[in-house]
Amino acid sequence: MVKHIVIWKLKEHAEGGSKSENALKAKKLLEGLTGKIPGLRLLEVGIDFAHTDSSADLVLYSEFDSKESLEQYRNHPEHLRVADFVSRIRSERQTVDYEF
Repeated sequence: MVKHIVIWKLKEHAEGGSKSENALKAKKLLEGLTGKIPGLRLLEVGIDFAHTDSSADLVLYSEFDSKESLEQYRNHPEHLRVADFVSRIRSERQTVDYEF
């Protein structure tokens, strides 16, 4: 099994929305992937409430059956649609993928 974690810092304003509006929209879009992509076992999205200097704004925690399942997710049209929106609202992105 594979864990896929992504952390984003968001732009203050992008795509006609504020950081908080875009965080909520991204959360809804990401959570909407549940049940649509084979091999995706678990998906959680969190919005930071601490707002410290070292805080990120949004996090995705997900689990997949295998490396191949993660690769299928990355190329799935539904994921690509969501990733396109998130890429336009983010200022930074970090990710970690590992087997467990």
